[in-house]
Amino acid sequence: MTLSPRAACRALLVAVACGATFTASAGAASRVNAAPGTVLSAVPLKRSLWIPGTTARAFKLTYVSTDQLGRHALSTGELFLPKGSAPAGGWRLISWAHGTSGLADGCAPSNVGPAEPKRDFTYLHNWMKEGYAVVASDYVGLGTPGLPAYLGGRSEAHNIVDIVKAGRAFASQRLPVNEQLSRRWVVIGQSQGGGAAIYTARYATQFGGRGLDYLGAVGTGVPANVETILAGVGPQSSFSPGLTAYGAYILASLRYWYPALHVDSILTPTGRHYLGVAQRVCINALDTAMQGVVVGRWLTATLGSLPRWTQTIDSYMKMPETGFDKPFFMAHGLRDQDVPYALTAPYVAKLKANHQPVTFRTYDSDHSGTLLLSQKDSHPFVRRLFAAATRHR
Repeated sequence: MTLSPRAACRALLVAVACGATFTASAGAASRVNAAPGTVLSAVPLKRSLWIPGTTARAFKLTYVSTDQLGRHALSTGELFLPKGSAPAGGWRLISWAHGTSGLADGCAPSNVGPAEPKRDFTYLHNWMKEGYAVVASDYVGLGTPGLPAYLGGRSEAHNIVDIVKAGRAFASQRLPVNEQLSRRWVVIGQSQGGGAAIYTARYATQFGGRGLDYLGAVGTGVPANVETILAGVGPQSSFSPGLTAYGAYILASLRYWYPALHVDSILTPTGRHYLGVAQRVCINALDTAMQGVVVGRWLTATLGSLPRWTQTIDSYMKMPETGFDKPFFMAHGLRDQDVPYALTAPYVAKLKANHQPVTFRTYDSDHSGTLLLSQKDSHPFVRRLFAAATRHR
């Protein structure tokens, strides 16, 4: 007997709830015919990867989402349920957009945890102890076939919305009433995830459809205007090890997703070597590997000289400046060296000039410090979003 995709998914979830571990067949995985948000497998998440002190149960989900080219694709992600019983309507829900981890499957947070565990687990613990459940996408290609579209906003936005759909579907079909998830949700993110969160904020209502009630967003250390710098990167360029590592991830992703750019045509043997390293090595090790490495030695011409560079890179990573339908909060450190404040400040100015519903705060801190300091403002901001939704129900 052949089961329908819905029946097959339900059978998988029943088995998972009974303690078994199942994965969709290779044939089913390669076709990815199911709708975005469909759960194809679910297993208990390793306890070492639980958000400490606040997690009652956690699962790793494999679900259907959308890749950078608009095709259905596999993604993995996590669901963290807080201790206690969900209120009427289910746990208030946060979709966490993680920062830079790497491109290799072994770098996926659902496999090894976040790249900055002390910082990120502390941050997420503080949200969960206020009564939020958390879902967190690894992003398509990180832990699943292919490469992730690093800083590819549209794909990341789909992945972030679809893990909300997947988490709610899993909970509604296989978890008890005291572990259900609300339709109401917000997205929060840091660094790469900060950009992904704000990009998601522009499209969350559209991508979520009638089944979800998106309320707003929080993005810290948002990497805006990166595309304006990349065009001029060439044989004379030199950056810090951290920025060089980020650049390697961007170029490796662009080379994978947009072969028509012909990135290889301006790469030196040294450049090809380091892009290969970037595809294999997670961010902390890549930072170390980039000590003393000069990015200019990777290139024979500027990136902006590649065919259709501007159109491609703008479509890939330029942050949206209009069309936001819900309030969103952004925070940035004045001493941020990973994502310099000078890049993001003009983006915020454009948002304000375009009358977008942004609240922006700066902190006298660095990249990671700002994430933690901003909680004094971001937590009340999110509480107000949920309170307003309750009043207008």
